[in-house]
Amino acid sequence: MTNSVAEIAENEALFVIGSNTTENHPIIALRMKEAVAKGAKLIVADPRKIPLVKFATLWLRHRPGTDAVLLNAIMNAILAEGLEDKNFIAGRTEGYEEFVKSLETFTPEYGEEITGVPAEDIRKAARIYGSAKNAGIYYAMGITQHSMGTNNVHAVGNLAMLTGNVGKRAAGVNPLRGQNNVQGACDMGGLPNVYPGYQKVDDPAVKAKFEKAWGKSLPDKIGLPATMMTGAMLSGELKGMYIFGENPALSDPNTTHSVKAFANLEFLVVQDIFMTETAKLADVVLPGVSFAEKDGTFTSSERRVQRVMKAVNSPGEAQLDLDIIDQIYKRIEGKGDLDKKPVPAEIFAEVAALWPALAGVSYARLEKESVQWPCPAEDHPGTEFLFKDSFNREGGKALFTPVPFVASKELPDKEYPFVLTTGRELFHYHTGTMTRRSKGLNAIAPEAFIEINPADAESMGLVDGGKLTVSSRRGSISLKARVSNIVPPNVVFIPFHYSEAAANLLTNDAMDPVCKIMEAKVCAVKLEMC
Repeated sequence: MTNSVAEIAENEALFVIGSNTTENHPIIALRMKEAVAKGAKLIVADPRKIPLVKFATLWLRHRPGTDAVLLNAIMNAILAEGLEDKNFIAGRTEGYEEFVKSLETFTPEYGEEITGVPAEDIRKAARIYGSAKNAGIYYAMGITQHSMGTNNVHAVGNLAMLTGNVGKRAAGVNPLRGQNNVQGACDMGGLPNVYPGYQKVDDPAVKAKFEKAWGKSLPDKIGLPATMMTGAMLSGELKGMYIFGENPALSDPNTTHSVKAFANLEFLVVQDIFMTETAKLADVVLPGVSFAEKDGTFTSSERRVQRVMKAVNSPGEAQLDLDIIDQIYKRIEGKGDLDKKPVPAEIFAEVAALWPALAGVSYARLEKESVQWPCPAEDHPGTEFLFKDSFNREGGKALFTPVPFVASKELPDKEYPFVLTTGRELFHYHTGTMTRRSKGLNAIAPEAFIEINPADAESMGLVDGGKLTVSSRRGSISLKARVSNIVPPNVVFIPFHYSEAAANLLTNDAMDPVCKIMEAKVCAVKLEMC
């Protein structure tokens, strides 16, 4: 997030797109409701009538996969009504003229044709967002898990820049991360193209810095994104894999394809706290530990670094992920004291010495307070919001990026006439590795379901609770129907937590060409009564 969670309550306008915030990020949703209670105007853009809609000033029910067109049409309307921030654009951005030209065809009327949102509602959204003194955009995987996900995020950034809603309090571009330490994992270099602190693997100066610090020769070749590993496994390029804290045999789109790829490996190691669907495929399973058994730090969506302290002892032979990795490393190298365990505080200090954004953060400080990076010195208070004075580009200016209309890779047709979109529900979490082992949560949300519009149900003779078989070009599952206006006609929704009716057997593994994320939010399906 460019801004902080506490600032949400100060927003004059909020634009939520691709985020079922009340179910996926309920604490952040409370801040949004607080802002509305104080008089803020809330725009919600979502194909489903998610719970947050009830608090919205305006609900934009766009067709799945048309996010960028909707955003472009709103920006076209902002320009038509003179609501752009001319001073911000002139002083802090580049590429504006080309960007404005790219919006010419995205009139509200064209937006209505593609997205299904009435042109007048597009204009209303432009007025609400464009007229606010400070407006924040909040998004999640509802706009990223598409074959044009990068374009969608560029469009979000364009909208914030067009109205000068970046680099100031209670505004910004705010991605809501999917788990409690996704931000921290990325910060520490858990990506194929960067070292800790987003320092590029293929930058010779960066490589030299880390080689000196670590006393090792390091590769300068960018690794494979996780989504490209499936193809590499099937081709034989990738022969072994070490997976921890991930369950791709259930979470990957087109999971049949992924499971087939795992079978092609020579060796698979899975490190987890439970015997997941992926662990069942492994040659070796290593018992890791849960968050309550760890010592270290978590970094939240708002870049806030917080100490995590061990609360309970680990069962059986379970060990810290850090300790397991250290043991494997020492055995591979054939040196090092196997009885000496790594110290989390020392590792954090090492990262802080190599990444200026953490230079002012230490375990001693974190014992007293949490800190938001960048925090370049011990006497620095941390940074509530980013880009106050400049952006992280040469010259310090932000760049507008023209975003064309790119359709989803798989659209409905005669054989597969419905659009399937997937997501989470309040009572379960991702592939259910932890939550589906909770008796209390399972009592509330015991089984998979498919949401279907009443008009579609009536045309099939389907009643609420009736069973459907849902099929795509990749697989089929059977589950109970919830007949509801939550979804529009010709669109169905399935949560992806349930292994016995795995939504990702159906979803499309088409990839965004830039960031390589898969299109889990749009695919074509057909429905048959069981």
